[in-house]
Amino acid sequence: MSWLQAAPLALVLGLFLIFPILTIVVVSFWDYSEFALIPDFIFDNYADLLTSRVTWSIFASTLGYAIAAWILTLGIGFTVAYFLAFHVRSLTWQIVLFLVCTIPFWTSNVIRMISWIPVLGRNGLVNTGLMRLGLIDQPLEFLLFSDFAVILAFVHLYTLFMVVPIFNSMMRIDRSLLEAAADQGASAWRTLWAVIVPLSRPGIVIGSIFVVTLVMGDFITVRLMSGGQGASVGVMMSNEISLLQYPAAAADAVVLLLVVLVMVFGMLRAVDIRREL
Repeated sequence: MSWLQAAPLALVLGLFLIFPILTIVVVSFWDYSEFALIPDFIFDNYADLLTSRVTWSIFASTLGYAIAAWILTLGIGFTVAYFLAFHVRSLTWQIVLFLVCTIPFWTSNVIRMISWIPVLGRNGLVNTGLMRLGLIDQPLEFLLFSDFAVILAFVHLYTLFMVVPIFNSMMRIDRSLLEAAADQGASAWRTLWAVIVPLSRPGIVIGSIFVVTLVMGDFITVRLMSGGQGASVGVMMSNEISLLQYPAAAADAVVLLLVVLVMVFGMLRAVDIRREL
């Protein structure tokens, strides 16, 4: 009877996950013209994708965004989680500070991205403040509509996805282990690297999976914060869909899915999530 209990979940996964993915895979082998899709079984879409230098550079750009966002969100997320877990003793204050971290998620991602424009713009708060202090003679152009702005927006949007799982892992750490490390003469930094970081690996891996997968599939952040100058696989697929090139976009999606799965598999090799949790 166990299969009956699993049947509803299997049905939901089949209809809303497996079937859409299979549909994308099938469409990726179709042909197309300017005005129609042509059911077929050809490899032209994959050949065009894998032999184009532009496509390779776009994938490299997307990977660069993911790596930069991962490094920054990991650093900020680990620091925030460490502070909440080990330096805030009161449960009430932990809850209050955690809610403060979640408040930005009460608004739309687009609104949060747009809010950076008056801050980073040519006549924005940052440039105006730096010029009044005499630190610069003219506005810094790289602050907005650049890769810097894209990565900043990614960090702003996705850091909480790193904070939550790391904080959860840290709260599971037996505090007697920290006391034992201190009794053995370990410094705070030694305890951090030898005890806290290894025991926080499940949260780090889960947060990394969240951040990397979200950044790799994003397109609106790149398009908006780069001013249309940045490139990512998501933007490329969006442009192809707007031109009714659905098979080409489907092929891009399949390759992107494979790349992300390889990255996730590599992260999961670093820690046995089931055993650690």
